[in-house]
Amino acid sequence: MTLPELAEDLGYLGDVRLEWVGNTISGPQDIQSAATGQTDVGGAFNGAVIKLVAAGAPVKSVISYYGVDRDAYSGYYVLADSPIRGPRDLLGKKVAMNTLGAHAEALLDIYLQRGGLSAAEVAKVEPTVLPPVNTEQALRQRQIEVAVLGGVLRDKALAAGGIRPLFSDFDLLGAFNAGTFVMTDRFLKQNPETSRTFVTGVAKAIEWSRSTSRAEVIARSVEIVKRRARNEDPGALQFWKSFGVAAPGGRVADQDFQLWIDWLVSHGDIKAGQVRPGDLYSNAYNGFGGASAPAVSPSASRS
Repeated sequence: MTLPELAEDLGYLGDVRLEWVGNTISGPQDIQSAATGQTDVGGAFNGAVIKLVAAGAPVKSVISYYGVDRDAYSGYYVLADSPIRGPRDLLGKKVAMNTLGAHAEALLDIYLQRGGLSAAEVAKVEPTVLPPVNTEQALRQRQIEVAVLGGVLRDKALAAGGIRPLFSDFDLLGAFNAGTFVMTDRFLKQNPETSRTFVTGVAKAIEWSRSTSRAEVIARSVEIVKRRARNEDPGALQFWKSFGVAAPGGRVADQDFQLWIDWLVSHGDIKAGQVRPGDLYSNAYNGFGGASAPAVSPSASRS
């Protein structure tokens, strides 16, 4: 269940309607689809947005939609009996994640660099792509040494026992906005009111989720999943705790990108000075108003 779906269900999107066109487990693929016009909006890790813009894609980040906090984070897990205890133990080991060049690989690199590994040593660690739903099983079958798990997949794996955390992105960086929805410059120019309605509606949904009890957010999410009738099991939603968005109303700021710009430069993916944070995003379509915005009623009616 996504924030736009929640916003629509709460009536925050007005006459704007969402059209589901499919699923992806890759943020870079998702925003590529938006950049090429296959979809009107896409979402990904901010580092992936930077790479897309650096490659010449005419897109703008318009709102943060996921982040990291004490309840919403990605953990790097090993088996309980694993000899891996620190960064240097990862040399030659496979670390499974949903996609390369994005959030999970960036945090892995930061962990290794802070652990004192040289660039040559970092290159000996093996980031490996696996679908998130298969990652826990691959770890338990010892096909990989480290599994990156987040959200309900993390909590279900922990509940089953037999694994322990090595580190998490919250351990490394604390709370932060991690990913944004993007739209093309063309779409924003041609559809300013639709864009504003969508972005502001998502902002209101973020704040509704903060001001509403966890039980009520979960119950509403379960209703949404059941009504969309895609033959899904809503049971996993019981593990939801937070969307992790750090900023009020999901508003975007320079610091949401600068860390990843520096990482991409050090990684050799972009050149120093090639991209500036202020060129990557716009809050012009977010009518929520940041910290001074009015409170959002938790009893909003459905559309």
